[in-house]
Formats: sequence, structure tokens, C-alpha cells
Amino acid sequence: MLFEHRLDDFLDVLASSEPAPGGGAVAALSGALACSMISMVCNLTIGKKKYANVQNEVEEILHKSEELRHNFKELVEQDAEAFNDVMGAMKMSKNTDEGKVLREEALQHALQKATFVPLRTMEHAGEAIKLAHRIAQIGNKNVISDAGVAGIMAESAMSAGWMNVVVNINSVEDQEFVDRIANRAEDIIDDAEGLTDETLEIVEDTIYGE
Repeated sequence: MLFEHRLDDFLDVLASSEPAPGGGAVAALSGALACSMISMVCNLTIGKKKYANVQNEVEEILHKSEELRHNFKELVEQDAEAFNDVMGAMKMSKNTDEGKVLREEALQHALQKATFVPLRTMEHAGEAIKLAHRIAQIGNKNVISDAGVAGIMAESAMSAGWMNVVVNINSVEDQEFVDRIANRAEDIIDDAEGLTDETLEIVEDTIYGE
């Protein structure tokens, strides 16, 4: 389990010549970090008299954020597993015509399966972007910069997830599958369009008192 490593050990594994964990795991990790920041802002808002009128909503955001954080942690593991499946298919024998066919079938299946991991990262990142935006609006202003960091990290998870979707579908031969995944990914991006910029504007306005 990757999350059982100490942080510096995990970073060492990422930096090594081992192909997994890689960019997909980092995308999911960025999402987990975003949710950690969202949860922190929530926890520093709950129980504060100044924010009594938003307590129920903040508690709901906290619940959603913690659920997403758990999902992102699972995706870190799943991305490494999916990549290993792709590598396993690539190592299959090509010595016979039948072997070549079986290898290509296994590879295409593994690539499609692997595509769903970063796609889910994008889906969860879209939700995290929305939560960061909302907690920046109603959360404890003393930690408003952390809401901004949450937005930035969630946006990074979205962008990195998209990059990993693209690299996988570029090798998939089923055009119907490619189109379906690409359209879904674009819908996710469009749904969160501009929210991170708005979050950062809220943060900057609060910090500079504008």
C-alpha cells in the first residue's frame, strides 16, 4: 500500500526508475491534498460563533470532503495497479500469430481499464473544486489562504487527470470508447470552468481587504 510509506519514501519511489507509481498517482494525490485543506478549513470553522449561521453547510462540506479524500487515496493505489496491468499485457508473448492477437486484446482491455482511473480522478477533482470554492465563500477567513491552496491543488488534480486520460486513449483503438471518454472528460472540465479563478479572487479580496 503506497499510503503506508512515509512521505519521503513515497517521494523516493516516485523519483526512482520504477514506472509506477507515476503521474496518475500524483494526480490523485493532488486531489487528496486539496480535500485535506478543505477539511482543515471546515474544522476551523465548525464551532466558531462568528460562523454559526453556516455550521450545517460547513459540516456537510466536511463530510463530502472527507469522502472525496478517501476516494482519492484509493485512486492512488488503483492507478499503480492499472499501470502494472498495462505493463503485464505488453510483456505477453508475440512469438506466434495467436500470441500477438491475445497480447493486443489484453493490452487494449488494460488500456481501457486504466483510462477509468484518471477519469474518476477528474470527476472527484471537479467536486473538490466546487467544495473549495464554497468554503472560500463561507469558511473561517483566518485560514482563507488554505481554501485557495485547496482550489489550486484540486485544479492540478483535474489537469493532471486529463493528461493521463489523453495518454491512455491515444493508444486505444476502439474509437467509440475514445469518443465517449473524451466527451465525458470535457464535460467534467466545462462543469468546473472558472471556479478556481473565482476561488482565488475571493481569497485575494479577503487577504487584501478589497
